[in-house]
Amino acid sequence: MPVLIRSAGRVLGPLVLALPVLLAACTSERPSPPPPADPGPVEVDAARDELAALAAAAQDRHLVAQYAFSRRGEPDRTISFTSANDGSWRVDVPGGALGGTADVSLAANADGLFQCALPSADRPDPARCVRLGERDDALPRRVDPRVQHPLTDWLDVLTDRRAPLAVSPADPPQGLTGTCYSVDSTSASLNAPLDVGIYCYDRDGTPTGVRTQTGTLKLVAPPGPAPATVQLAGPVVVDQEPLDTAAPPTPEPTDSPTGTP
Repeated sequence: MPVLIRSAGRVLGPLVLALPVLLAACTSERPSPPPPADPGPVEVDAARDELAALAAAAQDRHLVAQYAFSRRGEPDRTISFTSANDGSWRVDVPGGALGGTADVSLAANADGLFQCALPSADRPDPARCVRLGERDDALPRRVDPRVQHPLTDWLDVLTDRRAPLAVSPADPPQGLTGTCYSVDSTSASLNAPLDVGIYCYDRDGTPTGVRTQTGTLKLVAPPGPAPATVQLAGPVVVDQEPLDTAAPPTPEPTDSPTGTP
């Protein structure tokens, strides 16, 4: 039986009891507030944009720079990199061929893509260059030391938003400086567009360091001014093959003829 409440001679009981029910019904019909936005994708997209901008600045950065290249089990080497004002480039790689026993220089200019064999203590012959193709051609795998890619053609991949990459901010690995990003491939293909790893840049686009499965590049001194164009290390020859990265096979010993001591 409902309880009646009288006020100033009026019956208010049923109305007073009905108000909480109506308020509860209105409250239950309101839509639930949306869940807070997940900042993860936003942060990832921002990192991808930041890295693309730095890589684009690196493409426009013309300089002469020295990098220390280190790889486990091998002595450190000094890589010389030149990005000239006309867009040509050259990378000198000590131990870049014949299993680490030969020094080479890779260069690209208006005339094409070249590998030059450099003189060294073990190979004192004068420098000679071989044309490998057009300047934008990919290096044949058998002559590719890979250390030059982060400074040259992989910049194109890092600026391409269609490339299958996952990018996130990263702390600089020990010994490296700059703003760093972890870069991974999202492609199921075995031929990833670049080596996954940590890529670091100064604010002006200077590559300050890269750590991948190939090894670690570290900028060792402030870069110098760029020349107008790069010069090949030597003359181009047509009757010479480029040097492979792999060591040549060890010749098998021959048996001495019968009766020869």
